[in-house]
Amino acid sequence: MDTQEELLVRRASQGDSEAFAQLYTMVYKDLYRFALYTLGNPEDAEDMVSDTVADAYSSIRKLRSASAFRPWIFKILTNKCKMQLKRYTNRTLELNTEIHIPDRNYAEIQDVRNAFAKLNHNERLILSMTIFAGYNNEEAAKLLNMKAGTLRSIKSRAMDKMEADLHII
Repeated sequence: MDTQEELLVRRASQGDSEAFAQLYTMVYKDLYRFALYTLGNPEDAEDMVSDTVADAYSSIRKLRSASAFRPWIFKILTNKCKMQLKRYTNRTLELNTEIHIPDRNYAEIQDVRNAFAKLNHNERLILSMTIFAGYNNEEAAKLLNMKAGTLRSIKSRAMDKMEADLHII
């Protein structure tokens, strides 16, 4: 039996803009949460979600399986976030010398960021979804179109790599 989401996808792929609007309502929070945790910038997250939705709307007719809607739209968002992260590394920012810096252990924070950056893309994506975005393993696996056991294995290995890199005892 088809889910409500699958029925909406079929209607949207036939040009029903109201059905697509309902799909958008169903996935917006998940898309935004993922983009925000991936990019760390609310404005850029909103932009990436908007671009993703626009691209999805214009190409939903190409979607082969209605049940693949969520993984498909998240794949679009993931690619857009990757491109934005590349733009981050290529931009220069002016440093405001009058900012107040709270007392934090920036060395530890940077060590964690460095350990995270050493992970491969899939490992970072899985940790982002399960730790930062708040998805449980089964939800993340479904969104990434993989088995929950596979996701748990990748997540465990990624955590082990970070732990070894951080020399946590």
